[in-house]
Amino acid sequence: MTHPAPTGDRTPETGTAHPDAHEARVVAVVVTYNRETLLQECLDGLAAQERPADAVVIIDNASTDASGAVAESHPLAADVVHLRRNVGGAGGFAAGIARALVRHEADWVWVMDDDTVPRPGALSALLDTLAASPARLSVLSSRAVWTDGRDHPMNTQRTRFGVSARERRDAAEAGGRPIRTASYVSALLNGQDVRRLGLPYADYFIWSDDFEHTGRLLRRGRGLQVPASVVEHRTAAFGNAQSGPGGRFYYDVRNRLWALLRTTSFSPLERVLHGGSTAVGWLRLLLRHRGGLLGVGLRGLLAALRRGPRPSDVVLAADGEAAADVRTIERAAGR
Repeated sequence: MTHPAPTGDRTPETGTAHPDAHEARVVAVVVTYNRETLLQECLDGLAAQERPADAVVIIDNASTDASGAVAESHPLAADVVHLRRNVGGAGGFAAGIARALVRHEADWVWVMDDDTVPRPGALSALLDTLAASPARLSVLSSRAVWTDGRDHPMNTQRTRFGVSARERRDAAEAGGRPIRTASYVSALLNGQDVRRLGLPYADYFIWSDDFEHTGRLLRRGRGLQVPASVVEHRTAAFGNAQSGPGGRFYYDVRNRLWALLRTTSFSPLERVLHGGSTAVGWLRLLLRHRGGLLGVGLRGLLAALRRGPRPSDVVLAADGEAAADVRTIERAAGR
């Protein structure tokens, strides 16, 4: 399904598209699964924000450790949702974003993983850029670094291909860089656009849900990476998702093919470009692992060809309240 582009890039009275950015209602959404220590650090980072979020939603993906207790007891007094089963990051974000929009009336939704630790100025820097932008924005993304301060290779975002000179000027004026997709390690999503275009697919489980969803939001919208907004992505090792995927390679293959072949989030040219670079990356990975991942990748390929992702409310059916929130947003978006 295609959707009309947002209109009204500028507000005549101010010359900016988001004059009330700092007064907007921002709801943070954190998805967690069995990472009680990292979750504590993430929530401490949210509590230390110079401009705090107006509300925090935590989706506990049926954790078996103390993550749920950490979420409930933290001074942030978050809205904690304990799911009955683990639906992965994709299902957690679908449920969390829907809850932020339906039950907390979010203008903007700030999504992040439980191993993300935002530095104190992370949110205020995103809102500063939003306020300074002469163009309407759909997605803003933070700069993700590892624990030693190096840019994290798992969260690198390329400058948008074919961006116009005007878009570059607008981005520079706002203090950002034009991007085509964003990582959910830390991304600020325009609630109006999510209501219009829908939620991430819960059925992706892990990987590429943010690639497809922000690709959908940014096919006709504008997005910026904001270098002044810094978060630490505290992964166990420094590397990208391809370093040692193991059985998760199934999701990498299936979900990337779903995103490129079964959605309208990318133009035909973008499908070719992303598909080509993805195929080269997979080939290198298979060679590096001496074919050990070939069977896993083939299962992912067959799954992608067999069917597309199920409706997200079906994936979340075991949790009726979450499924109802998702259904509310998806129906409004005509999905």
